Amino acid sequence: MSNKTNYTDHTISIIACNNPGVITKVTGLINRRGFNVESLTAGKTKDTGISRMTLVVKGDDEGIEQIQKQLNKIIDIVKVAAIKPQHRVAREMALVKINLIRGDKGDLFQLINIYKAKIVDTSPGGIVVEVTGPSEKIDGFLDLLPHNAIAGVARSGVVAMNKLSKQTNE
Repeated sequence: MSNKTNYTDHTISIIACNNPGVITKVTGLINRRGFNVESLTAGKTKDTGISRMTLVVKGDDEGIEQIQKQLNKIIDIVKVAAIKPQHRVAREMALVKINLIRGDKGDLFQLINIYKAKIVDTSPGGIVVEVTGPSEKIDGFLDLLPHNAIAGVARSGVVAMNKLSKQTNE
């Protein structure tokens, strides 16, 4: 493997039969190749027997190409395709549990408004906020919150697909 400083995030779309153990096979393959899964999401498609996974792996181009070739060899995999940054639409969702601190409420609600986040739950001591968008947007939102105000974060992982074009009908 090449120098880890040359590693970048690669997004891979995987269409697979909706069979038990498919995700284990995919993550096992990634692990055996010495890579770490940065993000993995999976869900059913319009065909109940088929699932779609979005996998984000940090690595060099050569290593990721090898992963894609190996993924294609898994019996339950129907299709594997790289999603290039310039051709993709990608979103992530995060739920953020925030402790309400007396003096920060005005700034907090302004931040929620700026990031077009939604308050999805309230309690006497805090709120739960939903933030949706590119991962960088969620990172930015979290970076601007006072560290002691964050009581918990749950992130969905990246969901991505190629933009619709004449060349791709994915």
